[in-house]
Amino acid sequence: MSREKILIEALPYIREFYGSTMVIKLGGHALVDEATMEDVIKDVVLLRFVGINPVVVHGGGPEITRLMERLGKQPKFVAGLRVTDDETMEIVRMVLVGSVNERIVSLISKHGGKGIGLSGNDGRLIIAEKLRRVRRGDVEEEVDLGWVGEIKAINPEVIKMVVTHGYIPVVSPIAVDEQGNSLNVNADTTAGEIAAALKAKKLIILTDVPGLLRDPRDLSTLISEISRDEARRLIKGGVVESGMLPKLEACVKAASVGVVCHIIDGRKPHSLLLELFTDAGVGTMLR
Repeated sequence: MSREKILIEALPYIREFYGSTMVIKLGGHALVDEATMEDVIKDVVLLRFVGINPVVVHGGGPEITRLMERLGKQPKFVAGLRVTDDETMEIVRMVLVGSVNERIVSLISKHGGKGIGLSGNDGRLIIAEKLRRVRRGDVEEEVDLGWVGEIKAINPEVIKMVVTHGYIPVVSPIAVDEQGNSLNVNADTTAGEIAAALKAKKLIILTDVPGLLRDPRDLSTLISEISRDEARRLIKGGVVESGMLPKLEACVKAASVGVVCHIIDGRKPHSLLLELFTDAGVGTMLR
């Protein structure tokens, strides 16, 4: 397709999305590979300049694990959740707030945008309490994972305030409890909760697979579009693998208030723009 046709194809989407808020969750390859991250951030800044208000939420699990191992601390997981003692919580904060968040904000600035780093402690943005129970299959059991949190409320006023002044918020998934303790919360869950609280136009989750697959071992089973009810059936039926589960649950949460959700491959160059501004799109869309 010629360049001018691509621009004309994008026009009705730009018009439709102008002035809307979109929550974009960065994870996987988009965080680990510097060139991929830079491409994604260029796309995010472009969204801001065509009149869309992007809100970035990021993870950082692989980076946390690497730093723990360098410091001689062996990561432990229960039901896919990182056991977070006092020392691990400090490492989590160092990586998420002091490294990943700062890197994203710097890239936004490099490409002409105005990024501002936030965590759940800022303006009591993310309120959580200690996670006490986890589900394994059909069984729910009590656990003590340390400073691992379960989100109870989102206070989006601080996000709305900085967006109004032209900034791109970059949110670390660290919450605060009623006693002022920091808690480690899942980044996908955080993105879904923030999208729901903002009543965003879109929630876009970048990951390392083409989208939601009926068979995780077969790329040809990509589901291009799925309803919220069908997504719930897949979750209850145990069809969704552990890595995809919080992503799909985040989409179901956001879709419950009318947010249109997308799970796309962050490894593919400019997949964010392709999903938003072309007729074909990429990945999985959940309405």
